[in-house]
Amino acid sequence: MRNQRTLKSQVALRGVGLHSGRETNVLVRPQEADTGIVFIRSDLTGRPRIPLKRDAVIERNRQTVIAAGEAEVGTVEHLTSALFALGLDNVEVEIDGPEVPGLDGSSLPFALALKEGGRVDQKQPRKTFTLDVPITVQQGDATITAFPHAEGLRLSYSLYYPSMGIHGAQSGMVDLDEERFLAEIAPARTFCLEREARALQEAGLGKGATTQNTLVLSEQGPIENSFRFQNELARHKILDLIGDLALFGADLRAHIVASRSGHAANHELVRLLSRRLGELEAKGVVQSDTGMSVQEIMKIIPHRYPFLFVDRVLELVGYQRAVGIKCVSFNEPHFQGHWPGQPIMPGVLQVEALAQLSGVLLLRRLQNTGKVAVLLAIDHIKFRRAVVPGDTLRLECETLNFKNRSGKVRGRASVNDELSCEVVMKFMMMDA
Repeated sequence: MRNQRTLKSQVALRGVGLHSGRETNVLVRPQEADTGIVFIRSDLTGRPRIPLKRDAVIERNRQTVIAAGEAEVGTVEHLTSALFALGLDNVEVEIDGPEVPGLDGSSLPFALALKEGGRVDQKQPRKTFTLDVPITVQQGDATITAFPHAEGLRLSYSLYYPSMGIHGAQSGMVDLDEERFLAEIAPARTFCLEREARALQEAGLGKGATTQNTLVLSEQGPIENSFRFQNELARHKILDLIGDLALFGADLRAHIVASRSGHAANHELVRLLSRRLGELEAKGVVQSDTGMSVQEIMKIIPHRYPFLFVDRVLELVGYQRAVGIKCVSFNEPHFQGHWPGQPIMPGVLQVEALAQLSGVLLLRRLQNTGKVAVLLAIDHIKFRRAVVPGDTLRLECETLNFKNRSGKVRGRASVNDELSCEVVMKFMMMDA
C-alpha cells in the first residue's frame, strides 16, 4: 500500500490530436487527495468536468473517449497511461479542445513532462485491489484474462496480423514499475495498417496522424519510419491497456494476459474488476483502504451498543461519500418487542444507521473535531422493502452541501442491491 500522490507543479503540453487534427493545449495541475483524475473542457461554456472513470467511457473506434453530458475528451489513454504508471492519482487536466494531443504517438512525452513537474505524497492512502479470482473477457477473436498475482501488476500481450508477414506476430510482457514503464513501454508508438489508413480518414478519424507520429505499416514494415523496438506494436498495446486500467481508480495486483484485444475489451475488464471489488467490499471480505473498523468508528461518533448501527465503513471518498454496512441480527434488543413473531427492523432505525454514517462522514473534517452531528430535519423519506434478521444492510451517504456548522446529506440503504430506504437529512455541528 502507498499514499496517494499529486504533482508538485503544473505541467503544460501542446499538440495536434491524432484523430481530430485539432491543436489543443493541456494543463495538468495538482489536486487534493481523493479528487481523482478530472478532465476540464475549458473551451466549452461552464467548463464542464469529466471524471476519469469507467462509467464516463463512450465506446469509440481505436481510442478511449470519456464524456459528461455533451462534453467529450478523446484519446486520453496515452496521457492516463503515464499518470497510472507514475502513480499520479489526483490531478486536474484542463484541455481547450476535444482530444488529447498525440505528440509523437507514444506516452513518453507525457511521462517525461509529468516527471519534470515533480510529485508530492499526500496523507490519504491509495486504494489497492489484489485480485482473488480469474476474470475473463472474450469478444470475437479477442480475449483478455486477469489472473490473481499478489506480487504486483504484470501485463502480457500477443497480437497477430497475418497480412504483415514477419511483423504481424508479436508479444510482450512487463512487470509494471516506473523505471520499466519509461524504458520499455512509454516509447512505443501507436500504429495502423497501410490499408486501414485511408478508411480511417474517410470515417473522420486519423486527421492528425502522419507517418512520424503513427507507425503506418506495410508488409515491409513502417512507412517513412522505423521500429523503436522489435515488438513495438505489442508494447503499444500494453501501453493502451495501462491507460485504460487508469479508469479503475485503484492500484491493481494481477497478471493480465491479453490476445488481439483493444479498448473495448479493456473497458469491459475494468467494469468486471470494479464489480468484483464492489462485491468483496459489500460482503466485508475486503475493506477498502479508506474503510474503518467499528473501533475506529467509535472514535468519531459517540454511539455505543446497543445503539450503534454501523458495523463497518467500507469506503470514504473525501468528505463527499461514505459506504458502510449494518449486519442485522435477531439478537438485537429491538426485535424482542417489534413484531417478535415476524421480526422486521424498524424503519426509523434504518434512518438512524444512515444518520450515524453521515456523522462519520461530516465529523472527519478537522473543523468538526470535538463536535457531534445533531439531526435537525428529515426530508423526502421513503421505505421500499422490509429488512429482516440475516440481512446485510448496505448504507450509502452523499454530502449535498456543507456550510459552517451545518450539513445536508442524502442517504440510501439497500439489501442485495434492492433499495430499502432513502432519505435527505440535515445536521447541525454542536460541541460535544
